[in-house]
Amino acid sequence: MKRPESESCHLLLVDDDEIACQLLAEVLTEEGYKVDTVRNGQEAMEKTKITFYDLVITDLMMPEIDGLEILRACKQISPDTLVIMITAFGSLESAIEAMKSGAFDYVSKPFSEDEIKIVVRRAIIQKRLRKENEQYHRELTIAYGLDRIIGHSRPMMDIYKTVAMVINSTSTVLIQGESGTGKELIARAVHYNSARSSKPFVVVNCAALPENLLESELFGHVKGAFTGAVINKKGLIEEAEGGTCFLDEIGDMSLPLQAKMLRMIQEREIRRVGSIEPVHVNVRIVAATNQPLDRKVKEGGFREDLLYRLRVVTITLPPLRERKEDIPLLSDYFLKKYTAETKKSVTGFSSQAMDILCRYSWSGNVRELQHTIERAVVLTTNTVILPDDLPEQVRYNSYPEDGLPPFKLMSLDKLEKLYLIRVLRETNGNKSEAAKILGVDRRTLYRMAERYHLNLTEKEDSQPIE
Repeated sequence: MKRPESESCHLLLVDDDEIACQLLAEVLTEEGYKVDTVRNGQEAMEKTKITFYDLVITDLMMPEIDGLEILRACKQISPDTLVIMITAFGSLESAIEAMKSGAFDYVSKPFSEDEIKIVVRRAIIQKRLRKENEQYHRELTIAYGLDRIIGHSRPMMDIYKTVAMVINSTSTVLIQGESGTGKELIARAVHYNSARSSKPFVVVNCAALPENLLESELFGHVKGAFTGAVINKKGLIEEAEGGTCFLDEIGDMSLPLQAKMLRMIQEREIRRVGSIEPVHVNVRIVAATNQPLDRKVKEGGFREDLLYRLRVVTITLPPLRERKEDIPLLSDYFLKKYTAETKKSVTGFSSQAMDILCRYSWSGNVRELQHTIERAVVLTTNTVILPDDLPEQVRYNSYPEDGLPPFKLMSLDKLEKLYLIRVLRETNGNKSEAAKILGVDRRTLYRMAERYHLNLTEKEDSQPIE
């Protein structure tokens, strides 16, 4: 009966004992493998040069060219080919040497059919898993690699250099930057391009949980440590064993928890909540913050010694307004992403639309730009993105102090709406004052707001919602 792991697997048997070789070939052929046989090492080497084999099974002791030489040749000719040694009881020392040289396993004579089947099956499964892991790793590298960090501005070039230098170290990294600048993307690029890439990347949002829950989430707990702790539970740092733990918004971590995190970084061990037993961990820490931690240290809100430990390497991400030359590249990247997802035929941006995007201050940085392009792609009925496809906030806040875009972008209705928004903003939403400036009564003001879909129900010191 064929097994799933045997499909498309090509094996080579090497044995100078013709009968033994033929019997083994029959056993493995019945298992569903494609099997070739040769009688000596020279034939084996010639075969491996012209045919790719998933697995070579070779007798260790043969005249002229023995199994060890075949193993070494396979490692040079076809490194992905696994080799299993067949050895007599008296040559176990050589079999051990073969294992040290890279053989997958060895089988001692005499062996049963079931024994050889199990060893071969295990080799093929391991080979397949290794191939799947390599594919998974490539996909992760593509998904979270440096190719997603877009920009050719000078600040971004400096960041590329820093990331390239830090990926092969185990040092802690502190990533600083405003919200939306891509701190987690940089952290993932560091992890998935490092030697730890096959291990977990675990994200902890330090601002999302209260202190007591965050400690348990980070370090784990033992049964009975607190009400509701009915089982022992690993923390997220332990879950990241061998990989990277990304501490987002670390500036919001409490001082007591900061002390425990400092001990973890220094001693590479943690204590679960409710336990006095240390647990050793091998985890790289990458932290991120949108707060000025130096100022927090002076104010007493952040430990200076922890800050020193975190910023062995510091990566500071510039806001988008300081690298506006990257806006066309980023816009094009997001346009391609969302046209592929929506299957729309949107080929680019009009010059006026791109001018608006480049002028806008982007307080939400790359994330705000991404959402703006996504919205434009979803809502447009055009083959290129036009100014009207962009949110009004972006269109009208992209121009000088008078707030007026070029007249070719405005109709009379748009100008009236813009003026109404400006008055409401200047009066902090005070409807009586806004009506007085506009020279209308409050009822007319409400009709105007309704016409332009403006919300006047917010409290008077807030800005209208467009």
